[in-house]
Amino acid sequence: MRKDMKEKQKKVILRDWGLVSITLIIMITLLSVFPEKQEVVITTSWKFFIEMIWILPAVMVLMGLFAVWVSKETIVKYLGKTSGIRGIFLAIFLGALPTGPLYVAFPIAAGLIKKGARISNILIFLSAWACIKIPQEMVELQFLGAKFMALRLVLTIVFVIIMGVFIEQVIEWSDKKTVKNAEL
Repeated sequence: MRKDMKEKQKKVILRDWGLVSITLIIMITLLSVFPEKQEVVITTSWKFFIEMIWILPAVMVLMGLFAVWVSKETIVKYLGKTSGIRGIFLAIFLGALPTGPLYVAFPIAAGLIKKGARISNILIFLSAWACIKIPQEMVELQFLGAKFMALRLVLTIVFVIIMGVFIEQVIEWSDKKTVKNAEL
C-alpha cells in the first residue's frame, strides 16, 4: 500500500515537472520568434511572481487556521452532499465576498474538498470568486445601471449553479464508469 502511494507521488511529481518543462519550452520558443516581446513578458512575469510571493504565505497561514478551526462536520453540514440549496447559496456568498485573485481560491477549494464539500458547491464557489464580486457589483451599478447589474448577476448565478451541478453529475458518471470498467 505504501509503495503504491510512493509510486503515485512520483507520477504526480513527474507530471508537474513535465508541465513546467513544456511551459518553459513554449515560452522560450515564443520569445525566440517574437524577441520584441521579451521585456514585456519578463517584466510582467516578474511582477506576477512578486505578487504571489506576497500573497501565498498569508493564504497558507489562513489555510492552516481553517484546517484547525473548521471541523469536517461543519463543512459536510453546510457544503456537503446534504446541504442542498443552502449549500449552493453559501458557496456563492463565500465566493463573492473576497476580492483577491482567483489563484488564492484554489487552495481554499482543495481544503474544502478534503473536508467533505460537495463538488458542485466547490465549482460554484470558484465560479462566484471569478465572476461575482461585491465591489464589482457596485461598480456595475454606478456605471451601467441597476437593470444591467441585476440581470448580469441573476444570469451569472443561474448559469454558475447549472454548470456546477452539471459538472458534478459528469464527474459522478465518469467515476461510476471507471469503477465498472475496473470490476470487469
